[in-house]
Amino acid sequence: MRDYLLTLCVTAAVTYLLTGPVRKFAIATGAMPEIRARDVHREPTPRLGGIAMFFGLCTGLLVADHLQNLNSVFELSNEPRALLSGAALIWLIGVLDDKFELDALIKLGAQMISAGVMVIQGLTILWLPIPGVGVVALTKGQGTLLTVALVVLTINAVNFVDGLDGLAAGMVCIAAAAFFLYAYRLWYGYGIEAASPATLFAAILMGMCLGFLPHNMHPARIFMGDSGSMLIGLILAASAISITGQVDADVLQIFEGSTREATHAALPVFIPLLLPLTIIAIPMADLVLAIVRRTWNGQSPFAADRGHLHHRLLEIGHSHSRAVLIMYFWSALIAFGTLAYSVHSTSMWIVLVVVVLSAIGLVLLLLPRFTPRAPRWAESFVPPRYRRRKRPVVELPVTESVAPAAESEEEPAEERVPVPAGVNGATAIGHRSRFTDRRKAGTPS
Repeated sequence: MRDYLLTLCVTAAVTYLLTGPVRKFAIATGAMPEIRARDVHREPTPRLGGIAMFFGLCTGLLVADHLQNLNSVFELSNEPRALLSGAALIWLIGVLDDKFELDALIKLGAQMISAGVMVIQGLTILWLPIPGVGVVALTKGQGTLLTVALVVLTINAVNFVDGLDGLAAGMVCIAAAAFFLYAYRLWYGYGIEAASPATLFAAILMGMCLGFLPHNMHPARIFMGDSGSMLIGLILAASAISITGQVDADVLQIFEGSTREATHAALPVFIPLLLPLTIIAIPMADLVLAIVRRTWNGQSPFAADRGHLHHRLLEIGHSHSRAVLIMYFWSALIAFGTLAYSVHSTSMWIVLVVVVLSAIGLVLLLLPRFTPRAPRWAESFVPPRYRRRKRPVVELPVTESVAPAAESEEEPAEERVPVPAGVNGATAIGHRSRFTDRRKAGTPS
């Protein structure tokens, strides 16, 4: 665990430190597209954040290769090299898309080629444990098609959900954390060496997202772009592929009996193996709904719109930050709920906790305009929007009678005319809004 944490921290540090220079590079090269109809930000923001994330990936793999306990992953398996090859290709296509806006079909073809590159180097699904049937060996063609389909679906699911500041990076980080705990349990708890590459990939993916999030939280200073969203989607898919079909049911030796009985009885344990997409259930649901919605309206499935889940949260009244936190909540609930159920499937407490948390999430969805307020003693530790607002002191205008010039003792140096309290702002009050601005001579009124 210490080596995994070291790899995670180094990856996060490199990604964080490189994001600032990458932002300046994106501004210098003009990688700041104009605001589109579906965008929610108000001013052009540089992209190409995936450059820093890719170098974070390379650094994480390099550090892991020089660690004693993780060096065996590179010696016994070719999967890290396969991941790096596919990631480099999809990252290059993403960088070109962030700069030149490539066609959707070109990106789809690049995603399939990247998946094929990983399959050629051994990162593929070999067999599947199916409940009630047992372990089903896949032919080379079946494994290739299933691997390519999983990679393409995961990449596009992450790409579709990348619509709000910090949303995609945070959700993928949550999914990677849940997957890391599961893979580490198989590797360390059961001594299954085939789970070590997936554990390493998940740790590096967490570091990439954590290092990029400080720059991407609302208001974002830089976007990851397609170079980042497709990259983290491919790594998440590679983690699932690395462990799905690579672990035999008999190796676990959880239950006695035939392989069919063991697989059927160990169904909760194999949930993340059979259905790795449950880790990113929210992005995948958004992807399916988007395809159905666009096809139903006679549009291309790749046509952009404002009908995604995060857009709907904004439409019903949630703020930007609240919409992101709600998506985080549901992603964590599904991912860690699946993880907990796979470990202790007979415990009813897990089901009760999931039900209670789901009810809390529904309440948050139904109260979009409710803003919690922190107590007085905790106001200095929370953002300003959660602090209690002080009531402004409104000064009533004083009515003064103007005496004739002959009766007044002092002649005012300058006559000041009261101005309604809306000239300097809709809510402007006080002395500044009661009088006209003093302009220099010759300035237009």
